[in-house]
Amino acid sequence: MSDDHKSLNEIIRFRKEKLDTLREGGVNPYPHNYNPTHTSTDVLDNYNALEEKDVTVAGRIMALRKMGKASFFHIQDMGGRIQVYIKRDEVGEDSYANFKKMDIGDIVGVMGFPFTTKMGEKSIHAKEFTVLAKSIRPLPVVKEKDGETFDAFEDKELRYRNRHLDLIVNPEVKDVFVKRAKIISTIRQYLDNLAFLEVETPVLQPLYGGANARPFTTHHNALDQKLYLRIADELYLKRLIVGGIDRVYEISKDFRNEGMDKNHNPEFTMLEFYWAFADYEDNMELVEDMIRKTAVTVDATNVTWHGNEIDLSKPFTRKPILDLLKEVTGQDLGSASDDAMKKICKAHNIDVEDNANYGQMLDELLDALVIPDLVQPTFVIDYPKAISPLAKAHRNGDPNLVERYELFIGGAEFANSFTELNDPIDQRERLEAQAQLREQGDEEAQPVDENFIQAMECGMPPTGGVGLGIDRLTMLLTEQNTIKDVILFPAMRTVDE
Repeated sequence: MSDDHKSLNEIIRFRKEKLDTLREGGVNPYPHNYNPTHTSTDVLDNYNALEEKDVTVAGRIMALRKMGKASFFHIQDMGGRIQVYIKRDEVGEDSYANFKKMDIGDIVGVMGFPFTTKMGEKSIHAKEFTVLAKSIRPLPVVKEKDGETFDAFEDKELRYRNRHLDLIVNPEVKDVFVKRAKIISTIRQYLDNLAFLEVETPVLQPLYGGANARPFTTHHNALDQKLYLRIADELYLKRLIVGGIDRVYEISKDFRNEGMDKNHNPEFTMLEFYWAFADYEDNMELVEDMIRKTAVTVDATNVTWHGNEIDLSKPFTRKPILDLLKEVTGQDLGSASDDAMKKICKAHNIDVEDNANYGQMLDELLDALVIPDLVQPTFVIDYPKAISPLAKAHRNGDPNLVERYELFIGGAEFANSFTELNDPIDQRERLEAQAQLREQGDEEAQPVDENFIQAMECGMPPTGGVGLGIDRLTMLLTEQNTIKDVILFPAMRTVDE
């Protein structure tokens, strides 16, 4: 009887019985090691050179056709799949009997030679067969016929909760994470080549900062102290700039205790870099070049994302934020009062809290009216000071503006960048203003970090800084529409089994 018609408990019991039989026959179903010489891809890509030469491969059985004295099965490894032909008279009766106890999901090793079957399929003719891991729990039922897959493991919730099964049953998922690794590697190499130094800063911090976000909190027993999981690396990296490391970066896990949607996971990967004597114009040039070269590396300069064709090979657009808002509201919001902002929000059917401040309302207007239309890569530049407490005042003399940009692609934010504020007196005043907003109920406003300000008082050179979301960039370059598809183990609500 096939697994299809048994309950899970029956399948597990039946497979354990096979396991016991193997052990009783002197077979170790979980040996310590094995030494493959080739992957399935190696064999198929170099078939002519390897034909009828001995190769050793290992992988998971994904299809089985057991017959009398000879059988076929497919194994799947890191490279892909290949068919194996096994014959009792060639591997021996005992070995063939062991093979007959195999199920889909078992991991096996095969030594043999490449050949082509009568049906024209490049395969391996087994000379030796080795059990490497007997699976007790069955894989999700997946059927294949004439190259088409049926009953695939497609339920998103199950796939995210059981990524090991997702990778086995939907091997194309692995390609996304291979590209993700290549994206990170390319970015790291790009910055290393520009003499940036990669560093590590604390995940557990006595005071969070560097972004407007709610933190996760924890308690350190030995110190008897409340600590926060970092929401950004910014303040520590700037302290290294003060210390004389002129070019510094970190690719790190950050944590924000906020909502979850297709673009947000509470634990995410961020690139932050800072370089002395640079400004936000330099940052724009660097980020555009880095993204374009990374896209070339993974063959993704032209992608389709959320239904939009996006061309990363063309120069990125640059537009002032207040100009974009004026285009959609018809009003100059640069010096608008809170009451005026509330009226504008109401006119565009945007609900805001009664105690919402100018910065919060400007963000709401930007999110609702502007960002969805920023499909091609666009640097939105020259932000109001009220929502940019760590950015340097604009050199054009406008007291309400700072030198900051955000990069938007496909209606989503990808990077945030400043000409960094390095005036310690101005910095203190702005963080104290943020603290007042916290007292008024803005949970995302930043606290005053006295250690950071004291470091800045020692003298920080002119500096350009950038934060870029690795997960979102991976989504774009692999054409995935939700962040959970580019994080191996995304955050999920706990469910009772």
